[in-house]
Amino acid sequence: MHNLNSLFSPEGPLARAISGYRARPQQVEMSARILEAITDNRVLIAEAGTGTGKTFAYLVPALLSGGKVIVSTGTKTLQDQLFNRDLPTVREALGVPATLALLKGRANYICPYHLARALESGRFYSKEESGHIRAIARFAKSTSSGDKAELSSVPEDSHAWSQATSTRENCLGSECPNVKGCFVLAARREAMGADVIVVNHHLFFADVMLRDDGMGELLPTCNTVIFDEAHQLPEVAGLFFGESVGTARILDLAHDTKLEAIANAKDYTPLQDACRVLEKAAKDLRLSFSREGLRISEAQWRDHDEAQRMLVVLEGQLAEFTRHLESQSGRSEGLENCHLRAQEITAGLKRWQIGSHATATEEGESYVHWVEVTAYAVTLNLTPLSVASLFQRQMADHPRAWIFTSATLAVGDDFGHYQSALGLVEAETGLWGSPFDFGHCSLLYCPPNMPDPNSAFYLEAVAEAAWPVLQASRGRAFMLCTSLRAMRRIHELFKEKIEAMEDAPYALLLQGESSKSELLDRFRQLGNAILVASVSFWEGVDVRGEALSLVIIDKLPFAPPDDPVLSARIEHIKKQGGNPFFDYQLPRTVISMKQGAGRLIRDETDRGVLMICDPRLVGKPYGRRIWQSLPPMRRTREIREVEEFFR
Repeated sequence: MHNLNSLFSPEGPLARAISGYRARPQQVEMSARILEAITDNRVLIAEAGTGTGKTFAYLVPALLSGGKVIVSTGTKTLQDQLFNRDLPTVREALGVPATLALLKGRANYICPYHLARALESGRFYSKEESGHIRAIARFAKSTSSGDKAELSSVPEDSHAWSQATSTRENCLGSECPNVKGCFVLAARREAMGADVIVVNHHLFFADVMLRDDGMGELLPTCNTVIFDEAHQLPEVAGLFFGESVGTARILDLAHDTKLEAIANAKDYTPLQDACRVLEKAAKDLRLSFSREGLRISEAQWRDHDEAQRMLVVLEGQLAEFTRHLESQSGRSEGLENCHLRAQEITAGLKRWQIGSHATATEEGESYVHWVEVTAYAVTLNLTPLSVASLFQRQMADHPRAWIFTSATLAVGDDFGHYQSALGLVEAETGLWGSPFDFGHCSLLYCPPNMPDPNSAFYLEAVAEAAWPVLQASRGRAFMLCTSLRAMRRIHELFKEKIEAMEDAPYALLLQGESSKSELLDRFRQLGNAILVASVSFWEGVDVRGEALSLVIIDKLPFAPPDDPVLSARIEHIKKQGGNPFFDYQLPRTVISMKQGAGRLIRDETDRGVLMICDPRLVGKPYGRRIWQSLPPMRRTREIREVEEFFR
């Protein structure tokens, strides 16, 4: 065994390599447990509180192990940080010769074939998009990686990227005329030869678990898999072990077919007409719903006559479109690929329509049928009720170490919920608390006299209770909401209050006004801002220092009970004799609350107040389980104490 104590000591190689390094006993203990698990090919679930230094706690044993390691993260930001900063730092400090590779999903790499098609067609939504495409084309000539993260002049959300990259569906694979210059294949070749490969959870499931795109050889050759931000896995696994088909895929298919037809079947106009008709039918299905942000059960879908009628029309147009496409598919690899995709979508629509509330497959898995309506699309989904046995099947094929780590996996000190979600019943567990002195540097405030969270004026009460706290903190706050409706309403109420003041002392920011990274940069620079946000700011956001001194949570993040997937899971748990609230709903809420609360204290010099407006935290017996899982902050119900804290 390596002497981890000396590596992590104040005089050790890590301290010499990292400015501001502090030795922490929790970090050494966690690292030792991970090293044992890697050595003996065991499964370990490890929760480490903020400030433990969990990244180095797993990177040190990963690099010392000498085997091939896959590190999978929840976000591209952490992926880039690991590859560009943390891994090279630790590798240098330890003096090990490990080779490193970064592998992202194909949508992150320029596709020379699709870029050429887009330039050829010259059809762009705007002058701006046309400028972006030209910038991407210039970048494609000089880049060695083709990674879009290196081209900061084109915004990440520009439509030009979807024109210049490929998807799993429209990639031509080995048939592609540009296969020699393919950036995705180059990144994969590099990953195959590397000792440590950094991926994200989506890519892990799409490529490695599902043996997709000929990448099945990566997992069999690896000795260790480490999941950071592992609390996201049950959700991500549900996406990949399920199936979705919808209008977005159909519109992409029509768009790609149109470009292929212009390039290779210009003389056959019925195909271009069929593309237009198919696009209209897909948009009409979306327009049959008057609202967005809906998640409806199969039973509710059956009651929606107009949507069902539009789906029949769409299927008819898809059949007609496929007939025209088949007649031209021999004229290019691209048209052949579009024809295969049309057949896949047709089969997916059929599979979704067969079956009832929850269908069992040959392997005995049960699936929920449900429909999601967003601003621009309708998606028909099949989601597994449980991913435990599916995940277990993927883990069983080869002895290797599996490490699952995050700041939020346990409820109190119990990992049962997480273990049953992924079928990790035999796994070892470890829990290391944060080294921060929460009792000294933070305060948990639950305002008195709040109405029931379901009452009509609850959001107004939240804004009223939050306002004196925001004045005491002089802005510098995240207002985290459990729904987009709550976010918009609370933003409106804060805006009215700020406008009524003589000289507005706080800047007010709203999620969605610009990209997440731009909003966070502005928030840090302003130093007095109030950012009103929803789910996407609850985790993976790191603002250190005084700019963030207050986190307000509008209510406990219980998923709405009418959500079709949740209600099917509740039914399933009841049938098995379990208690859905305590076995499933409460643990998920606890983990979300730990994520939200974790935004506040990011550094040992940080100070701040966590305000939870929901009276159930104090008034309901289960509220105790929630606040006992939060960091050990001093607690109060007195606004006076909050004002005193900020003074």
